[in-house]
Amino acid sequence: MTTSAPLWTPSPSLIENSHLMAFAQRNGFAKDVDYATLHNWSLSDVGAFWSSFWDFAGVLGVKGSVALQDGDQMEKAQFFPEAEINWAENLLKRHDNSPAIIFRDELAREREISFAELRGLVSKWQQALIAAGVQKGDRVAGYMPNLPETLIGALAAASIGAIWSSASPDFGVQGVIDRFGQIEPKILISVDGYFYNGKTVDVLSKIKDALPSIPSIEKIVIVPFVSQGSGQLADLSSLPLAVHMDEFIGRFSEQSPTFERLPFNHPLFIMFSSGTTGVPKCIVHGHGGTLLQHMKEHLLQCDIKRDDKVFYFTTCGWMMWNWQITALASGACLMLYDGSPFYPNPYALWDYTTAHDCTLFGTGAKYIDALKAEGCVVKDKFDLSTLKTITSTGSPLVHESFDYVYNTIKEDVHLASISGGTDIISCFVIGNVLSPVWRGEIQGAGLGYAIEVFDGEGKAMPAGAGSGELVCTKPFPSMPVFFWNDEGRKRYHSAYFDRFENIWCHGDWIERTEHGGFIILGRSDATLNPGGVRIGTAEIYRQVEQIPEVMESIAVGQLWDNDERVILFVRLKEGVSLNDDLMSRIKTRIRTGASPRHVPAKIIQITDIPRTKSNKIVELAVKEVIHGRPVKNVEALANPDALDLYKNLQELAS
Repeated sequence: MTTSAPLWTPSPSLIENSHLMAFAQRNGFAKDVDYATLHNWSLSDVGAFWSSFWDFAGVLGVKGSVALQDGDQMEKAQFFPEAEINWAENLLKRHDNSPAIIFRDELAREREISFAELRGLVSKWQQALIAAGVQKGDRVAGYMPNLPETLIGALAAASIGAIWSSASPDFGVQGVIDRFGQIEPKILISVDGYFYNGKTVDVLSKIKDALPSIPSIEKIVIVPFVSQGSGQLADLSSLPLAVHMDEFIGRFSEQSPTFERLPFNHPLFIMFSSGTTGVPKCIVHGHGGTLLQHMKEHLLQCDIKRDDKVFYFTTCGWMMWNWQITALASGACLMLYDGSPFYPNPYALWDYTTAHDCTLFGTGAKYIDALKAEGCVVKDKFDLSTLKTITSTGSPLVHESFDYVYNTIKEDVHLASISGGTDIISCFVIGNVLSPVWRGEIQGAGLGYAIEVFDGEGKAMPAGAGSGELVCTKPFPSMPVFFWNDEGRKRYHSAYFDRFENIWCHGDWIERTEHGGFIILGRSDATLNPGGVRIGTAEIYRQVEQIPEVMESIAVGQLWDNDERVILFVRLKEGVSLNDDLMSRIKTRIRTGASPRHVPAKIIQITDIPRTKSNKIVELAVKEVIHGRPVKNVEALANPDALDLYKNLQELAS
């Protein structure tokens, strides 16, 4: 069911002064051009589109004369094969004393670093890495919170052609081994500990336990975080390879960093898949594709301007960290935060947002849902007059959460639900400032992305025809360069191109709306299949989580009587029990709001729901447990003990 009017419509002045309109007019379009026309044009000659954007964005580097080679073969396609580029050079092209980074932790300690200071700090780390023997192609790993030093380490590594990879320090020992053990880093950068929800968590002991399984590490650099300002640095005697940060960089002076210009696809980042179905895939992304794709999304899709303040609540183990930091290339200031979003109260992030006049606030959909469940009315407590854009990702943002944002956070904000992933280090479907925002819908495909909805036979489905697989039918610059340790690119091909020939199959279950937008219904491998009809889990969650007593839910399919039945687990508010009345109301809500086929065969109360470090619930892990099968990589979960709640449930035996 659609509403008769959009929730938000861009003002004429916003459109007129947007980067997107400037780009459109530069390419010969009139001021009344709509987004659909621009999107179709961006696909008419993919290479020409990206070449034009390179020029518009003022990318530093050598573009070369060829924009796209072998464009008719997605796996072999090569963007800018003659290019020479460095991601870090483009992020550090600004030299002035305006703030580049503002950082706050959950103790409300703050730091500010200017663009000029940032360049100087990167130069010190760059010199230190070179002195430590780091060369082009070597790996530098960060086991780090979302600190300025994490970004500085990544920039320093990238400046010399080394490859950066990071994991947040809440990963356990096996999680660190599963990730960094595969890529064999030469240098590990970490902290003495971190803060979360009012507690101090030690990191050094985890490094000590993981180190024997990662013999490639030659030096460990410890950044003081919990000991910051105490005058007493952590004792590193149990880590013979470790040195304190000041010892590592202290003998080098601040100067202008140097940048090695590299081939377009030279490895920049090694990202990791969630790892909930096995050892995580090591996904390699290149300098050129990452830079171009992020700058396109920042400038054209999110309209980030010079001196804007961009805040994405993320950890260093989620691709949104990589996405956010590239906003430096647009001249924006990064607002970094580390800690619990609900400590010391549910408004912690909004206090930070207001204190520094944030213009773009990004978060996971589950955070918005949690605010809604807590009954938080943000607009009554904070002046958000500078806030232009709210972006949401990580899981589908349901229709009612759109209502919540506009009713209780800000009425005149561009709410952009976005979706993509680690695999593409960007967003297939995203917002734009030319189109209205409709309730429950992502505004459209990103420029340069040929997105279709395919049925089971590989046929494109028109708007309103139902749900299917999200696919991309033309190459794009941020396709992974390769997977690490993937001989013959077999795992790479299997991950994206096994399903449909020469077409990227992303693994999301999606539908196209009558407005040209999209609704994500969940992961394809987590869709439910009762009676042979595929159902997206988000369709159920949307209905269930409107019940006031329900905090959150998770739905899985259980093999039963030669079919599959839907099992719904619900986490209820404190003091609430699942009785017949509540169960009946849940089923009625699902039946009337979705369909009779969506109604679960069983509803079971549960006290916790397993989720990844980036707060995504893991239906597949629960499905494995209820069928008595082992979960292959519990280290990927933020709360692995929650899986025990789903074992040997009597309710599932009949």
